[in-house]
Amino acid sequence: MYEETIVLAAASTYDKKYYFNDEFEQLPQSIKDELKVICVMHTADVGGIITILFDEDGTLLIEASADEEDVLYDDIGSHLKVKKLQIDKKELWEALETYFKVFYLGEETL
Repeated sequence: MYEETIVLAAASTYDKKYYFNDEFEQLPQSIKDELKVICVMHTADVGGIITILFDEDGTLLIEASADEEDVLYDDIGSHLKVKKLQIDKKELWEALETYFKVFYLGEETL
């Protein structure tokens, strides 16, 4: 079992970069593309950094943050967008959690 979080994807408005963890390269291209759009659009809309990751139990988490000096970061807007993503993309998140639990944690599914 993993003892820390594993980042799946992230984007930062500060260095204008998108990151996708190569450990998940075997995911379908359509899912990788969707993750990229989600991350890049989030940072374009509200600024800061968004990170999609798995905790040690295989639960998918979406974290948004910003540098303390970033006065343009929309903290409330970011929180609302993350909540909306959690609802609108629920099936994607559940599928990714199942994938992670089976292939990384070795759990069996019914």
